[in-house]
Amino acid sequence: MILEEKVNVTRGHTGPCVGNSGNVSRLGIPALCFSDAPDGIRGQEFVSAFPAQIHVGATFDRGLMYRYGIALGEEFRGKGINVALLPSAGALGRVARGGRNWEGFSSDPYLSGAGMEAVVRGVQEQGVIAQAKHFLLNEQEYRRQPGSAGESISSNADDRTIHELYVFPFMNALHAGVASIMCSYNRLNNSYGCQNSKLLNGILKTELGFQGFITTDWNAQHAGVASANAGLDVVMPDGGYWGDNVAQAVCNGSVAESRLDDMVNRVLAAYFHLKQDSSYPAVGVYPNDVEHGIIDVRGNHASLIREIGSAGTVLVKNINHTLPLKAPKFLSIYGYDAKLPDAPWTNPARFGGGYEVNFGWNTLNGTLVTGGGSGSNSPPYVISPFQAIQDRVIKDGGIVRWDFESANPTVYANAEACLVFINAYASESYDRTTLTDEFSDRLVRNVAAKCSNTIVILHSAGVRVVDDWIEHPNVTAVIFALLPGQESGHALVDVLYGDVSPSGRLPFTVAKKESDYGDLLNSTTGSGRYPQSNFSEGLYIDYRHFDGYNVTPRFEFGYGLSYSSFEYTNMSISATGASTSEYPLVGAALHQGGDPALWETLFNITVSVTNAGDVAAAEVPQLYIGVPNAPERQLRGFDRVLLAGNETASVTFPLKRRDLSIWCVFAQQWKLQAGSYPAFVGASSRDIRLVGTIYINDTRSSEQL
Repeated sequence: MILEEKVNVTRGHTGPCVGNSGNVSRLGIPALCFSDAPDGIRGQEFVSAFPAQIHVGATFDRGLMYRYGIALGEEFRGKGINVALLPSAGALGRVARGGRNWEGFSSDPYLSGAGMEAVVRGVQEQGVIAQAKHFLLNEQEYRRQPGSAGESISSNADDRTIHELYVFPFMNALHAGVASIMCSYNRLNNSYGCQNSKLLNGILKTELGFQGFITTDWNAQHAGVASANAGLDVVMPDGGYWGDNVAQAVCNGSVAESRLDDMVNRVLAAYFHLKQDSSYPAVGVYPNDVEHGIIDVRGNHASLIREIGSAGTVLVKNINHTLPLKAPKFLSIYGYDAKLPDAPWTNPARFGGGYEVNFGWNTLNGTLVTGGGSGSNSPPYVISPFQAIQDRVIKDGGIVRWDFESANPTVYANAEACLVFINAYASESYDRTTLTDEFSDRLVRNVAAKCSNTIVILHSAGVRVVDDWIEHPNVTAVIFALLPGQESGHALVDVLYGDVSPSGRLPFTVAKKESDYGDLLNSTTGSGRYPQSNFSEGLYIDYRHFDGYNVTPRFEFGYGLSYSSFEYTNMSISATGASTSEYPLVGAALHQGGDPALWETLFNITVSVTNAGDVAAAEVPQLYIGVPNAPERQLRGFDRVLLAGNETASVTFPLKRRDLSIWCVFAQQWKLQAGSYPAFVGASSRDIRLVGTIYINDTRSSEQL
């Protein structure tokens, strides 16, 4: 390529997609199409609205995560989209009120990493380039972009915290072969994320062996030469500070031509590695365009969306076996979240860097199926809770009464149950101002005061505090239904009526009161032209914070109820014989994801799980490890097992070197410490059923206590 052709590949151009790279027509290299979003193609027709990643995380099911990735990949490929801007592990969920927490799988890096790995595999097996985002420490929306008030917020974290919490899930994406990474808006330790050489050249491309290309978040470039030399490869959505000036920078020696060659090589390597040069569909992102016709990519994905929808539904209260419903003849339904919004599709809105975004599904006056911003999706239809429940009541020969608007509705004395629907919305471009809602809380209290069987269903884009009414004796059941996508009502009815026993688990901690989150409640406002957000809590976010400060949550991380009960027995710990040296012996990173030794299994922990009831149900056993000189318990294994009544299954948790290591700042390596490692297996982070100990480089052997 000549110099101008190389430069053209590294910058965005105007085109049909959210982002469009430059082409090299002389060599037959096309412009690449970049498109949102993590839970479905945004702004298009005849595409599916999948559950949000937070809902997928709540399934604790790697198989469903993988199938989710496959289905997303099929749809992005079908529309001729080369680069899917997914999956997301940033925001991780440090800030309880963070506006984009719902776009990620969980506030836990291990669970988030499992989701990242499974989705990357599924998407890229379809030949679509996955772009993992946002790298790194993009934990709040407030002041994420520079403006008249000053520079973007600076997320300030120490080296160990960066590795063990925030880089951790991206390592899984890299290990799965992710071909692209999106750098973030914020500053990191006072250097912008897309021109932070330690972050991009150091951690990502050297330490973790990343072979793909790094793209800016849209309008996240704030310097030209500095970003090029720091490791940035592609600027979006247009030339930004870069433009065609890279050619001049190469000519005057500010940027080495070898650096420009590296940018282009990385883009083309991803393109050819995923075989997009061979029979890849033409770009088909033309909504409302009669000329190009209909490209329907949905396939049979609705059934998977419904399955994930029910699997990620979390039952947190169920007094006296209120649920499942048993063909009630008279139901009352309350709350605007039960119905479809009046006008779900809004005009594009301007935010952030001044560009236009179609916010898609506006759920402020209707049921919540996804969050707002560029992470939202475009449903082809939505099955509302009211529609699905009414259809079931009709089938059972019953009647239904409803009031979607009033906070103090009429309650019918002969109603067998009162279903109250509330939600908690969140969106890109701003953080939430509260984890409660006065109207919704008043509605629940008013209905519960008159109805002895009040069931609350909460669709939530993150944490929602419920202590205002959770202990009311007439509130008999509560469901966190999260963000289930287009099959929302069907997925919920499957659980309400017992066609599917609930098995969803909370992917975050629900506090009793907002102040229990301490400094992790709000986005840090900072002050002046150079605002600072100090991650002084280190590793202690979400359940680690509650454990570390001995704060009792309302519902802990990993919590969720079932229509059955389960017993845990026969815990065993076995070493694989792999090296337990203090530091990996393999040497420098040979593959993406870090030193290959980090991914070797050192121990296997096996337990037996028995369904003690007579109802077929899925259980989610979870493994937590007490790594020395680290938080008391950290998730290091999980599985979702479907068991018939009285059936027993053996569940094995493989523990890799990375799972048991800490990041050593002085050695700049993952360190396996000598000593004892308590191992806790149970149904949540606080419902521990079995305890054992792993001994590493110790005279004692691993044994059950």
